[in-house]
Amino acid sequence: MDQLDALKSKYLDAVAKAADENTLEELRVTAVGKKGEISLKMRELGKMTPEERQVAGPALNALKDEINSALSAKKSALADAALDARLQTEWLDVSQAGRPRRVGTIHPISQVTEEIVAIFASLGFAVAEGPQIETDWYNFDALNIPSHHPARAEMDTFYLNREADDERPPHVLRTHTSPVQIRYMQEHGAPCRIICPGRVYRADYDQTHTPMFHQYEGLCIDKDISMANLKWTLEEFCRKFFEIDDIELRFRASHFPFTEPSAEVDIRCSWAGGQLKIGEGDDWMEILGSGMVHPNVLKAAGVDPEEYQGFAFGMGIDRLAMLKYGIPDLRAFFDSDLRWLRHYGFAALDAPNLHGGISR
Repeated sequence: MDQLDALKSKYLDAVAKAADENTLEELRVTAVGKKGEISLKMRELGKMTPEERQVAGPALNALKDEINSALSAKKSALADAALDARLQTEWLDVSQAGRPRRVGTIHPISQVTEEIVAIFASLGFAVAEGPQIETDWYNFDALNIPSHHPARAEMDTFYLNREADDERPPHVLRTHTSPVQIRYMQEHGAPCRIICPGRVYRADYDQTHTPMFHQYEGLCIDKDISMANLKWTLEEFCRKFFEIDDIELRFRASHFPFTEPSAEVDIRCSWAGGQLKIGEGDDWMEILGSGMVHPNVLKAAGVDPEEYQGFAFGMGIDRLAMLKYGIPDLRAFFDSDLRWLRHYGFAALDAPNLHGGISR
């Protein structure tokens, strides 16, 4: 028993003085490993008499359990001490404000499109969409645009490449959203009241023109539609869009193949001090084209021009965004510059509606 007491004192003192886990592991192997001192003592039990085993066996098991407990406790204490030391070097002030999260913004084109849709929805217009790759019949012929018209030239329109033996009709990237009107009337007939927003393509590029831009066109067909209805619709839209009650529009006679009569629409504005102000001043600025739908267009869409008539209008969405939000260069819309988007972009919850406000 004296030997067991000596072993106990020896290993418990060594465990208490151990400074790291490697030392503890060496002590474990030396004491209770397969060839450790205590393990070797337990192998000697077979050589003892039954009476000696009854005394030595429980004493050895108790010693082994006590040393294992001391090793485990010391290991936990060393781990806690290491964690405390690490926390001292990695100290963090949990009361400090967190890093701001970057929030994405809605592109001005998307926002203005939603504003337009919200306004015309309140006037009873539905939204119609169509393909961006069109046949030249839908893009030109159905809209009463003659074969010699400059808009059909390759310098103005993007034609898709065709093999010499390709018998399909020529296809183009649509130059306006008017083909959507033809498709809608062919499918739904008259009467109808729609707007057609979407991407359009023309071979042009400068500060106010890009090869791809956005346009919306409106169409209203019924039995009793006149220029007076067109004038009221456009004035009501401009009042709500620019959020100015005293909007004044001027209609100038013009020519478009798909409308007769046709009119360019100007809005009263001021350029005083180099700053554009809508709804005041003595200047005028052209903003859109409009007119009464040509009978040939109605015929192409399968609508009887003797029974129905209507008006149509169209304007660039990009141009509207530039006018309303003071964006000077159209090309910046497509530069993917995050600084520009953060400046001109809209919060995700800035959904335009007539009750909460069209713009932010």
